[in-house]
Amino acid sequence: MTKPLLFLVTFFIFHTSFSQLTGRVTSASGENLPVVSVYLNDTYIGTTTNDDGIYELNFAKTGEYSVVFQYLGYKTLKKSVTITSFPHTLNAELIEEDISLNEVVINSKENPADIIIRKTIEAREANLEKENTFSANFYSRGLLKIKNAPEKIFGQDVGDLGGALDSTRSGIIYLSETISKLEYQAPKLLKEKIIASKVSGDDNGFSFNSANSVNFNFYDNTITLGSEIISPIADYAFNYYRYQLVGVFYDDKGNLINKIEITPKRENDKAFSGFVYIVEDDWSLYAVDVSVTGKRAQVIPVDVFTIKQSYAYSETDAIWAKISQVFEFKFGILGITGDGYFTVVYSDYDFSPNFEDDHFTREILSFEDNSNKKDAIYWSTKRPVPLTQPENKDYIKKDSIQLVKESKPYLDSIDGANNAFKIGDIISGYSYQNSQKSYTINVSSPLKGVNFNTVQGFNSFLDVNFMKEYDDFNKYLSIGTKINYGEADDRLRAVAYFRFKFNNINDRFISLSGGIKTEQFNSSSPISPLINSISSLFFEDNYMKLYDKSFAEAKFSQELFNGFSFYSSLAYERRKPLFNHTDYTFINEDRDSYTSNNPRDPFNYTSANFSTHNIVKLNVNARINFAQSFYSRPDGKFNVTNNKYPTLTVGYEKGLGTSESNYNFDAFKLGLQQEVVVGNKGVLNYNVKGGFFANADDIAFIDYHHFNGNQTNVNFRGSYLNSYKNLPYYALSTNNNYAEVHAQHNFKGFILNKIPLLNKLNYNMLISSNIAYTESNKPYTEYAIGIDNLGFGKYRFLRIDYVRSYQGSGFISDAVLFGISF
Repeated sequence: MTKPLLFLVTFFIFHTSFSQLTGRVTSASGENLPVVSVYLNDTYIGTTTNDDGIYELNFAKTGEYSVVFQYLGYKTLKKSVTITSFPHTLNAELIEEDISLNEVVINSKENPADIIIRKTIEAREANLEKENTFSANFYSRGLLKIKNAPEKIFGQDVGDLGGALDSTRSGIIYLSETISKLEYQAPKLLKEKIIASKVSGDDNGFSFNSANSVNFNFYDNTITLGSEIISPIADYAFNYYRYQLVGVFYDDKGNLINKIEITPKRENDKAFSGFVYIVEDDWSLYAVDVSVTGKRAQVIPVDVFTIKQSYAYSETDAIWAKISQVFEFKFGILGITGDGYFTVVYSDYDFSPNFEDDHFTREILSFEDNSNKKDAIYWSTKRPVPLTQPENKDYIKKDSIQLVKESKPYLDSIDGANNAFKIGDIISGYSYQNSQKSYTINVSSPLKGVNFNTVQGFNSFLDVNFMKEYDDFNKYLSIGTKINYGEADDRLRAVAYFRFKFNNINDRFISLSGGIKTEQFNSSSPISPLINSISSLFFEDNYMKLYDKSFAEAKFSQELFNGFSFYSSLAYERRKPLFNHTDYTFINEDRDSYTSNNPRDPFNYTSANFSTHNIVKLNVNARINFAQSFYSRPDGKFNVTNNKYPTLTVGYEKGLGTSESNYNFDAFKLGLQQEVVVGNKGVLNYNVKGGFFANADDIAFIDYHHFNGNQTNVNFRGSYLNSYKNLPYYALSTNNNYAEVHAQHNFKGFILNKIPLLNKLNYNMLISSNIAYTESNKPYTEYAIGIDNLGFGKYRFLRIDYVRSYQGSGFISDAVLFGISF
């Protein structure tokens, strides 16, 4: 017998002998009904139909069963069946639900829907507590499709995305499945072990369809979808929703179900629209069918999110538990449009599991060995939702393509096309790739790196990098050089570097670098070369202050244990002062307004603020994420920060062996930062840090603590929690005790969405404060009010702040800051 025939026979025997109830669910008119919940009565053994209306329900024994078919808008159907052998076919035809208001007594004084929702809100916490402990099986299938993709974006070829796009530039670009075991015990995080994982076109792939990523619980006050979207049964839901009782109907158990339409009160509120179904007297959720636009959620590429959930009741547990969910979305940006969905099935709930005291650890996701090696027979018998024809076709097509794509001739042909030099590479840079040997060589464009400063004049950078990847990109080697030439000082400088990442489990890195370069006195580089170029050439504000650094440095970092990361570096540096070499400007012909390159004496053009010297610098730092959870994927460890606690950083820096003995020093540093989601009121972020020096009375100005100031009225870095908005760059630099406080609250529409007319703009109001304390100065304080999510259509990444600055209690100045926000 040939191998293909043997496989087919084995498949047939195995498949047909497996315990399976299957069938098709249609409407009275013969229309296939997708996402119908199908389950055994009074159990949590269930599944859903696929887009073709076909279901497969797997269970162990023959016998008499009552099968329930539940679908929103249709009467719940309960069918008795006697199964003597498997597989067994049971089709179902559903009749549209007769939803009416005949049995509702209308009280003119109060909306009946409001009464129902109020009682459901009162029962919200009790319903949450019913699911404080459970285990369950979980299945998820995710699919992402693109329609009419452009051939180019910003002049770059899009290609066919690895064969995913057909001649119409449409196709499935992602299809995957997950089978997991879930365990939960409040207040711990949901624990998931993935038993099987499948990715179309990648037999080594691991699905990202985890239960946590689609764990939408409407009994919580908010649902996280980019922003915090208010649940229609949240404690404060009446501030956001209008409710209307559409009608009532009875389920198969005789429970009265209230169908309530929900509508946001204001445009752009973080609220859903759609329907919720409430069980009378229990005041539990029977089903959810709601949507929220990407505009409301402030997720730029998405047009709309839709969540559909169905719940089933168990008399044994007296719980209405979620048994199925469909999460759908439509998107479009940069000419690319598409849609996708995640179909989810929960089954075999156990609400009285016996967990050991140490059962729950910080590991919240893990994979069973060989979970991505399950064969077609396994999936055909374990998959609770049958594949549709397009999904099945995609698996076959991409599995075949993968064999071709992994061959040397194919990889060589693709590399040959991509490695051909193009005219556009002169501007964007050139890349050479060898896919078979997993290495890439990148050469940047000198044109792209052109900038201006008063020390070097017009200068440019040329980067050449070689990267070799190992072990599915967990381990890599990077070697390169960065060459810089300045026309005004006629100086060529170059730095070479070597970096090696050992693994993706503890993120162990080692790097070596050395050479000669210019560097800002503040090593955080508070002003970018581009901003400094514009500021200098157009306004004669040369804020960037540089010195010449010859160095050799070694760095090492690693997460020593979960939540504790260690960083260290040891460097030898030769520092030399630099002076202005040009007064060139685009605007002012007098050319007499540039300040010197001395940050402490801007009008001293001949004297340096430090002596040329050598120094050895040691840095030892640690970052501690308290109660950090993590995903253990086969391709690495992925940390999940616990926002209930701040992140702590501690550091020690030592300067020693200097050629100027008074330049030796010790510095100690401490920092706290945290993001706190304040329910429907937005997000609070803070970053607090401080430190002190020892033996540092006469150290070089380079080694002072420098506050990240700003004098340009722009912030294009996207970060506002490590810098000041209106502080001169080196005004408060210190070699003594210091402290910084940066705090910001983004109301995420909580205020502006309640103001008529303004609520149509979908802007976010922010308030922030920055404080700088040094031993020799009264505290410097900034207070700012800002607006972000500015822009047009889907391109909303701009921000504007009005800031007022004070020294002690005295007002200094105010400013308007323009920037971007992510």
